[in-house]
Amino acid sequence: MIDWLSSFHPVFQALVGTLFTWFMTAAGASAVLLFKTVNRRLLDGMLGFAAGVMIAASFWSLLAPSIEMAEANGDLPWLPAVVGFMLGGGFLWVVDQLMPHLHLGLPIEKAEGIKTHWQRSILLVLAITLHNIPEGLAVGVAFGAAAAGIPAASVAGAMALALGIGIQNFPEGAAVSVPLRREGMGRWKSFFYGQLSGIVEPIAAVAGAAAVLFIRPLLPYALAFAAGAMIYVVVEELIPESQQENHTHIATFGTMLGFAVMMLLDVALG
Repeated sequence: MIDWLSSFHPVFQALVGTLFTWFMTAAGASAVLLFKTVNRRLLDGMLGFAAGVMIAASFWSLLAPSIEMAEANGDLPWLPAVVGFMLGGGFLWVVDQLMPHLHLGLPIEKAEGIKTHWQRSILLVLAITLHNIPEGLAVGVAFGAAAAGIPAASVAGAMALALGIGIQNFPEGAAVSVPLRREGMGRWKSFFYGQLSGIVEPIAAVAGAAAVLFIRPLLPYALAFAAGAMIYVVVEELIPESQQENHTHIATFGTMLGFAVMMLLDVALG
């Protein structure tokens, strides 16, 4: 599989990788065809798992290659990592302020972003969609880094990142579709909106891979940018959502398990 994918253009590689992550979102969303509710303990554990995957991926798949590439270019090793990381978090903060969205378990009065009269269901979908922008971008720049020949980056490593993000997208898909079903939406409509939240990942991945190929000096910054955006999502949304109920230990162990799984994938395959 790795040899087959390596023969294609990095933009196509990024597209294939994120089509897989989109498929995993859809697979998770299909849970709504069988269940109308999801156990809150399970949901908190899954949210924690997603947070752990994103934290581990931010370092091993993104920040470490960024530092190594800057050092190889004769630049200050920490500069692109720090600048890109902060810009990524800042970008997500701006999007967070502008995009109307609603986090799980909150009343519609707690919706964030520009005030609208959109339905609660749309706001819930947009909240998960916000998570998926940095995930798709991360996969795209990872494939771009592999094409650039950075020793710390490889197609196998980018595939490991796509696999890890795909695994954590499964519970995210369920986290969208099942609450929509619980609020009275039909099964198939809930499934449609659940999988739709993952469509931004292929778009962001293709844009990220294409950008770093055309402007190669930006690659260390782009890698760190994706890492900063993912950490923003983890700290701002995933961890607080997983800690809303009295299942903090479950959420914490879910985070540790997600971190361990992503670390294993990246070190073993990358």
